[in-house]
Amino acid sequence: MKILTDPIELQHQCLTWRNQGLTIGLVPTMGFLHDGHMSLIDMARPQCDKLVVTLFVNPTQFGENEDLDNYPNDFDGDCAKAEAHGADIVFAPAPDAMYAPDHSTWVNVPPLGTHLCGASRPIHFRGVCTVVTKLFNLVQPTKAVFGQKDWQQLAIIRRMVRDLNIPVEILGHPIVRETDGLALSSRNAYLTEAERAAAPAIRQGLLKLAERVKNGTRDAEAAKHWLVKEYASTLPMGIVDYIELVTPDSIEPVTTISSPTLAAVAIRVGKARLLDNILIEV
Repeated sequence: MKILTDPIELQHQCLTWRNQGLTIGLVPTMGFLHDGHMSLIDMARPQCDKLVVTLFVNPTQFGENEDLDNYPNDFDGDCAKAEAHGADIVFAPAPDAMYAPDHSTWVNVPPLGTHLCGASRPIHFRGVCTVVTKLFNLVQPTKAVFGQKDWQQLAIIRRMVRDLNIPVEILGHPIVRETDGLALSSRNAYLTEAERAAAPAIRQGLLKLAERVKNGTRDAEAAKHWLVKEYASTLPMGIVDYIELVTPDSIEPVTTISSPTLAAVAIRVGKARLLDNILIEV
């Protein structure tokens, strides 16, 4: 396995592979790899000839007072894990290798980035779309894998690829969870012992909400209000960033739950901002 830091060197290697008729898989990450990341790598590995895993904490998707400077990292451990799961290249550039001092070009998908994380992190998806586009240009992947924990991100990337005719197939991988239901996240490392013990209530609340819909609840506002009260009872230390019911593809809020609907939440527990979601079939 090669560890590369130079974007031009990465691009040259990937173009050489493509000229040889080889297919390339891409798994973009911000590092501090856990079993969820490993599942993305394992999904991509058998579907391509060569596999690139990126370790890049992208500064342009962080706003003021977010955790850019404190984002957890374990570079040596990440490289060992990526190699053990079959990566051919780990790409770990410095920020100034990816963004020139006078960088001024951005990629954005505003309609899908208005709600959920886009409401509280207004520059986030502009940074995500821009860096993912740059990675697509460098790697020239045949397929790229993203996790469904960041459902809105996955929907935005799919729309971006469609709108810009980028020749890559986007694959979504189901959320990987701890045995108690907590969605795996690098930011789980921020949780104290007490916070970690309480955090599974996020998933439990979503499951209860889905059951209520199955039993006849159709009013979205009533469903959200119920979940707010549920978390106030079961996760009093949590601070709700958002609780929303939206269309799965266009991420538009719904008023009536009459077709498949995504229930998505972001809850702040201590220093961690935890995402989770559930697709409710009606």
